[in-house]
Amino acid sequence: MSGLLALLDDVAAIAKVAAASVDDVIGQAAKAGSKAAGAVIDDAAVSPKYVHGFAPARELPIVWKIAKGSFFNKLVILLPIALLLSAFAPWAITPLLMLGGAYLCFEGAEKIVHAFSHSDAHSKATGDPEHLEESKVQGAIKTDFILSAEIMTISLAAITIDNIWVQAAVLAVVGIAITVAVYGAVAAIVKADDLGLLMANSGRLGVTRALGRGIVHWMPTFLFVLTWVGTAAMLWVGGQIIVHGLGQLGWHTPEEIIHGWAVTVGHMVPENYMGAAEWITTAFCDGVLGFMLGLLIIPLVTYVIAPLYRTLRPA
Repeated sequence: MSGLLALLDDVAAIAKVAAASVDDVIGQAAKAGSKAAGAVIDDAAVSPKYVHGFAPARELPIVWKIAKGSFFNKLVILLPIALLLSAFAPWAITPLLMLGGAYLCFEGAEKIVHAFSHSDAHSKATGDPEHLEESKVQGAIKTDFILSAEIMTISLAAITIDNIWVQAAVLAVVGIAITVAVYGAVAAIVKADDLGLLMANSGRLGVTRALGRGIVHWMPTFLFVLTWVGTAAMLWVGGQIIVHGLGQLGWHTPEEIIHGWAVTVGHMVPENYMGAAEWITTAFCDGVLGFMLGLLIIPLVTYVIAPLYRTLRPA
């Protein structure tokens, strides 16, 4: 009898430890996910463009292909790399994160420059549909890899528990949850116009048909705004990563200057809005810095890195 009681006591102790571990994972995952919010917004805003121009019947299959690639990026490639870096080369995390931030600045600045210098940027896709679809999917997965690397690295940096198994579990939870949320939102966005058309044509109530017509009418505007929100988020996240990384490497001046400006603006508004004003000012400064850095990187990529890559790439 005493042996049974001892066994039950051990089981109860193990259950308590397991419950505590689950709580740790969930809490750390929530914290890490919130830290990566900017990159998540950017991912959700950027992805719908890869489905543009294809038949409605192919939209969801394309989103699913990209989502599967995103799961592979996060869970099979990036999660083990992140854990290895954390265990054996934690000093490399900040420079790598800054490198990814610089890429986001480049992407955001390039989008803005391209938008103002190419009026025919939204030309329709032509050629073999299967080849174009595969090309679009591969391009989306490559872009997702960069954004996923940012998400996983930011998440890793936000984990405060020094246990590799807890870190692995947190990164897995964050990776799965964010991928489901992002591509679930993307699927809803790309099919919204079809839903609106169905409501407009088949709705039984006048308000349903009116809502459907409204969705169809406003979706192009929504997608246009979403594209610019994604670009702004890209510059904000990239600039924030660079500023924070410089501080971690010992150069605190940019961070201190931006913080000083934010505090100054915060004191210019009512106390209830002080926090919001400081956040907006900080995000704006990070975004402007990201845009300026991106503009400096564009010629480097265009005239040095891209030609070098084409030269070294196997035929």
